[in-house]
Amino acid sequence: MGAAGQGLSTDEVQSIREALAAGRKPKVVFTASAGQIAGQVGQVVQLTDPEVSDEYVVVRFGRDELPFSPADVAVAPRGAGRRVAEPQSEAPEPEPAAPAEPEFVLDRVPQQRREEPKVETVEAKPAPARKAVKAVKPKGPAGLTVTLAYADGEWTVAAQQGSKSLAKPYVVKPAEALRMVALVDVPGVHEAVEQIMAVERAEAEQQAEKLRAELAEIEARLAELREAR
Repeated sequence: MGAAGQGLSTDEVQSIREALAAGRKPKVVFTASAGQIAGQVGQVVQLTDPEVSDEYVVVRFGRDELPFSPADVAVAPRGAGRRVAEPQSEAPEPEPAAPAEPEFVLDRVPQQRREEPKVETVEAKPAPARKAVKAVKPKGPAGLTVTLAYADGEWTVAAQQGSKSLAKPYVVKPAEALRMVALVDVPGVHEAVEQIMAVERAEAEQQAEKLRAELAEIEARLAELREAR
């Protein structure tokens, strides 16, 4: 079986997703970008999150379930699934190679013929070890984003990893926000924060002056009422 020329299209990925939801495991053939297993047939058992990793098509091949990108596999042609079991059924066929060593056949007749294929079957299984290298491929964790924001007179902090929200925006004190910004060695950011802090201080001072004046008027009124007793 030759390897398919191209990988899965967006429509084919959607069709596979619907088939999995219906309980089926669609068959795919590995393309040339999959490496040494090109042309072999496997079954899709899961589609993970494509935003987390490009290799989100999980394919069962033999005893392994390995992640591949859509470019590594293509929809298998009809009837291709029957050939998945061929590598296992071909394992005992080294028997025809036994005549290459006739000297052992003359000494121990049929017994050694039965034992030799077992040895050859064990030695003929390096392919799964090569496929396992694909699974060992390290995957980096999803990106982490921590956001410090200022809006409507409040500083907030939020955290997100990939598409998952770790911490919804929560309010922090201006002093804490200033310490966070101090860790960022970018002059433009420092200047913007200082301007915001200056405006905040000016507004707070104006409000304090207004409250002091109102308090002074109330105290004077209270003093007049006390003298009137």
